[in-house]
Amino acid sequence: MSSSQTFRVALAGCGRISKNHFEAIARVDGLSVSGVCDIVESRAKEAGEQLGVPWFSSLETMLREAPADIVTIATPSGLHPAHGILAARAGKHVVCEKPMAITLASADALVNACDEAGVKLFVVKQNRLNPPVQLLKRALDKGRFGKIYLANTTVRWTRPQEYYDQAPWRGTWEFDGGAIMNQASHYVDLMQWLVGPVESVIAKTATLARKIEAEDTGIAVLRFRNGALGTIEVTMLTYPKNLEGSITILGEKGTVKIGGTAVNKVEKWEFAEPDPDDALVEASNTNPTSVYGFGHEAYYRNVLGVLRGEAIPDTDDRGGRKSLELILGIYQSARTGREVPLPLKA
Repeated sequence: MSSSQTFRVALAGCGRISKNHFEAIARVDGLSVSGVCDIVESRAKEAGEQLGVPWFSSLETMLREAPADIVTIATPSGLHPAHGILAARAGKHVVCEKPMAITLASADALVNACDEAGVKLFVVKQNRLNPPVQLLKRALDKGRFGKIYLANTTVRWTRPQEYYDQAPWRGTWEFDGGAIMNQASHYVDLMQWLVGPVESVIAKTATLARKIEAEDTGIAVLRFRNGALGTIEVTMLTYPKNLEGSITILGEKGTVKIGGTAVNKVEKWEFAEPDPDDALVEASNTNPTSVYGFGHEAYYRNVLGVLRGEAIPDTDDRGGRKSLELILGIYQSARTGREVPLPLKA
């Protein structure tokens, strides 16, 4: 496969996150948008006309009529598997927004459909690619922390009632899940990606202020297989605006906190032993305009590299499934009031 090979991307779901995808694709030489669809015709039309590409109000029609090598699924979370399966059966590689599904059975169905069709499945986890997070991952891989004692992620954001009222699927169990499944899913993913597999979880969730089915606030306590303990704290009720999206790791020989509103700024970086990476800390800080950060561009660069045979996937289907399993474990514990061991029983 040549390193100059180009790929056409058709996108399903022209809502809030689609702009990040369009901007990222435009910045990656070798990728171009070839079609868009949304069941809200006016949204599809607006995006199509802005980009100068064909627009559709049905995914099936777009799959038949738009020339595409990749289909990006940015529809409501609960529809990701069904839409991804349609794209896979049409022979397209699938880029799926987080979470890849809201049940393990439907996640597995999507993975199997992509395997059977011989296409690649990428699950968007753009925060893994934030420069400070990449530096933290390197420090962990090099063993700079020694034994890890404690890990924490905190997501103190705000989503007003108007946000949930904008679309009837938001905050529902069938199509969305709550603050942990939707807004904080990247942070749950970072915990297991950075610190390692989780042995068990105990959690409490609550719907304190928003008129939604799912939770607007939740807390989980994790025990990792390596012996470390962890906490996840999430709320969408921070007054008056987003306060922080952070991750902190404490080990016998190192302390790191990456904060900002979206794990974009190193707030503490201290190790017993120096390393050349220490000089890169200051330059790694970014100042994103939104909590989505800048990671989508790097994410699409990786997708392109994988399809050209020059890279391995940053987040494949198995990685996407692992963080979903942890989220579902948190929900199961909150529902039953019990500690839940992982992996979950099928």
